[in-house]
Amino acid sequence: MHELSITQEILNIALDKAKEAEANRVLQINLVIGEISSVVDDCVQYYFDFISKDTIAHGAKLNFRRIPLQVKCRICGHEFSPSGEHWKCPVCQQWDAEIIGGNEFYMESIEVE
Repeated sequence: MHELSITQEILNIALDKAKEAEANRVLQINLVIGEISSVVDDCVQYYFDFISKDTIAHGAKLNFRRIPLQVKCRICGHEFSPSGEHWKCPVCQQWDAEIIGGNEFYMESIEVE
């Protein structure tokens, strides 16, 4: 259900930026979402379609770009994308890694008319 509040904020930002640009319509919103961000594309789209009615963003296309999970070994510094539950560093074989990518969530750009 957190997608509703996230989607409301996406709409608010898009409308604010469109107003600043003196736009008549929001055509497209480009979102970047990390693999582990727990945001569900279909839910965001569903809520957006619903809450954007009667706004200049109604009918805007949402584009979702997914960023894969990326971690960095704290022992040797090697960066890699773990698969499944295998977070062992492929270089030093240690299990000590920090997340450096894949939890992003932001609006990259909007297209207006």
